Amino acid sequence: MKKRTFTNAHWLGLFLTLFLVLVFAQMIRIQTSVHAQNLESWAEKYGYEVRTIQSERGYIYDRWGHLLAGNQEVYEVGVELRYVRNPTAIATAVASVTGADYNQIFALASMPYVEGQSIYVTLADFVDATQIDALSNLKQEYEKSNRFGEDPNLPTLRGLVWSPHLQRVYPENSLASNVIGFYPYLDRENARGFFGVEEKYNDLLAGTKQKVVVALDPYVEQEIPSAPPGASLVLTIDREIQAATEEILDNAVKKNEAVSGTIIVENPRNGEILAMASTPRMNLNEYWTYSDIYTSGIAYNKAIGQIYEPGSVFKVITMASALDLGVVKPDTRFVDTGTINVGGINIFNWDRGAWGEQDMTGCMQHSLNVCLSWVATQMGATEFYNYVEKFNIGHRTNIDLTGEEVFPLSTPGDPTWYPVNLGTNSFGQGVAVTPIQMVQAASAIANDGKMMAPHVLKAYIQNGQQYNTNPTVVGVPISATTAHTFSEMLATSLEDEASTALVEGYRVAGKTGTAEIAINGQYSSNATNASFVGWGPVDDPQFLVYIWLEKPKSSIWGSVVAAPVFSEEVKQLVVLMNIPPDDLRKSISGQ
Repeated sequence: MKKRTFTNAHWLGLFLTLFLVLVFAQMIRIQTSVHAQNLESWAEKYGYEVRTIQSERGYIYDRWGHLLAGNQEVYEVGVELRYVRNPTAIATAVASVTGADYNQIFALASMPYVEGQSIYVTLADFVDATQIDALSNLKQEYEKSNRFGEDPNLPTLRGLVWSPHLQRVYPENSLASNVIGFYPYLDRENARGFFGVEEKYNDLLAGTKQKVVVALDPYVEQEIPSAPPGASLVLTIDREIQAATEEILDNAVKKNEAVSGTIIVENPRNGEILAMASTPRMNLNEYWTYSDIYTSGIAYNKAIGQIYEPGSVFKVITMASALDLGVVKPDTRFVDTGTINVGGINIFNWDRGAWGEQDMTGCMQHSLNVCLSWVATQMGATEFYNYVEKFNIGHRTNIDLTGEEVFPLSTPGDPTWYPVNLGTNSFGQGVAVTPIQMVQAASAIANDGKMMAPHVLKAYIQNGQQYNTNPTVVGVPISATTAHTFSEMLATSLEDEASTALVEGYRVAGKTGTAEIAINGQYSSNATNASFVGWGPVDDPQFLVYIWLEKPKSSIWGSVVAAPVFSEEVKQLVVLMNIPPDDLRKSISGQ
């Protein structure tokens, strides 16, 4: 048998194997060593720095793909001190091209280079590509006559460098700013989203971070790795509906001299928010104006962050509950004498008048406080508040936006509850809500009794995959039969009073609200919240609209101030949503 011998190849293979084992062991030792914690000081000592690489922030789109928030490439301009030859030329060039202060640039560029200290100084940031092209051309031009800046008396931009990075931009400026929120990009190391979806979905949008070691010398050729981009969001917001809604709201606030206003447009079938407009709004590209626009006590998005007493729009909850419980029917008769005593306190109608015999539709049409208080007493406190709880009043909707507020519902047994509350709460006094809470509650009446969770995220896109948001039923406070019956009652009441909320060709259901505002513990008839909630078409609701105007001066009444805004909004919606008039829609459906 032939005896085996070690050849050179065998020895080489053994050596390489041992070498790889040693390398692997060294890698483990370094990663587990306490000295690895001093990586940043080591890097600084040897002319490197540990830099955190952040993913490109995800984009935000409306439901049709219109860009609402994105990123653009800008540049940081600085000097590598060891290469600077002519600080005057650098200061002149940077100041003239970017508009930066000449004296400040000159002082920075003139800093002496000291071995072991910082060798790079930032001169300007967020410089656009056009300005960088100008600096680059100028640098090349100087280089022709003064190569490498060897003659310090000749102009040279030797030492001037720039590097790209991303800046958050909002192409639509203030459009849907209350929903989007903003990303304060000036603090690149610690930036995060504020308000709206920028804050709510910050982790998704931001993606990942990783640490890398890079040379401080920009002249050293190197490739800085990048992290995978953050997820992009597709909102339920319709850009065209949002723009039209904001214009309608701004005109209404101005016309009625209101302090502020809010309009929410929702698809009651799935809870998707098609538009959410509030005042004030801000240009998101100038986010630093936030503190000037939103003074103390003003919510960034009043649609979700401002509680108020809704007044008579709350009557839709009271009447829907009573119909569902069976204590009244649409034709139940009630003789209104103009006053009712609940808990030892007399309650009056909005006009202090007596309206005589009414059915329940008439009570809603004339918005009779006395009648609704009577209805609540017929239900009894236990059942009344059980239903109010079913409509989620006093609880957050958990809409996917930051800043939602809630006011706890006071019920029997609470120290703040008194027997008279049963009467006053029935018509929206002594109970506080946000507009989004009323939208969620009303969605049950417009959607066969099923109450939908309101949301603004339609889908998010991550790693090339799209993940859709599923509609969520959060409760069924009333039956489908009750919902249909009550919608018909509200539509009839608007038609019988020839309400300014009506829209030719389309049957809509809705209710106005006028709520006196408590000032120093006393309700003032001169300061009110005017509201309207409505939906349509009645036989197939495709939109639900909630309107709130705060302290209008033109009139205190919701029927005068808010109802016409609803009509104007619906006229835009039926066009933008391509909803045919009722007659045409029914004829097409019949075919």
